[in-house]
Amino acid sequence: MSKKKQQGNPALFHEDPDFLKSALGRDIRVLSELMGPAHRFDKYGIKHTIAFFGSARTLSTKDVKKQIKLAEKEKKRKELKKLKGLAKVARYYDECRELGRRLGEWSKGLDEKFALVTGGGPGIMEAGNRGAKDAKMPSIGLNIELPFEQSPNPYISKELNLNFNYFFIRKYWFLYQAKALVAFPGGYGTLDEFFETLTLIQTRKVNKPMPIVLYGKEFWEKVMNLDYLAETSMISPEDLDLMHVTDNVDDAFEYITKGIQESLEYYKNQKSAAVWPIDLFPGD
Repeated sequence: MSKKKQQGNPALFHEDPDFLKSALGRDIRVLSELMGPAHRFDKYGIKHTIAFFGSARTLSTKDVKKQIKLAEKEKKRKELKKLKGLAKVARYYDECRELGRRLGEWSKGLDEKFALVTGGGPGIMEAGNRGAKDAKMPSIGLNIELPFEQSPNPYISKELNLNFNYFFIRKYWFLYQAKALVAFPGGYGTLDEFFETLTLIQTRKVNKPMPIVLYGKEFWEKVMNLDYLAETSMISPEDLDLMHVTDNVDDAFEYITKGIQESLEYYKNQKSAAVWPIDLFPGD
């Protein structure tokens, strides 16, 4: 009489890659991207962040000059045209790094632990994470799977280098723990993140004190005319006060630090000290 071949138990469904990657597994993937970061931040004691938005394309002043010289030498006209455009905004990389460093140094004197969070990629995101690393401040990168431009920069804290598939969950984590936000010059992605933040605050879906800086006065005045929105009553005049527009690291630093200092007592009085301060989102 032959013995039946012993078989191991089949894989559990939550360990089945075919199921998890299927359309039916989408809810689990979404939930994982919502809960996974909460677990990671709780593990490393991250409850407060300062968020930096900005272009992935921005180069530092030093790097753009170096690449322009190379493009001129090799007579790459198309590349040279692109680089000359980037040269107009290169200073924002340098100033973003400096602001990140100064905020990191300042945060060391607080009772609460702060981290700087960016989208994790190159450009302004790299500059922000780099500044935080200069100051030995925890540096978070919320990366996302994209067909171009997105790859983790080397200045993110290893344990805080996260990756997302869904934009809306990534945006959630940009704002959920943020106690301040800075939008540097950028393109569609930066505009999307900036205006979504303003919309959530305007509609009180985000109902917490959070200083917002629109950094790069000359750039943003050419890109958009927010005053005209108020003039045509598309927004209320007081909606213009939701942000502080500046072109100066000192001014941005003072505005952010003052705003955070004034709101720290508010956060201390919240019922939940955990990574999930649910009552800060009354519309959930």
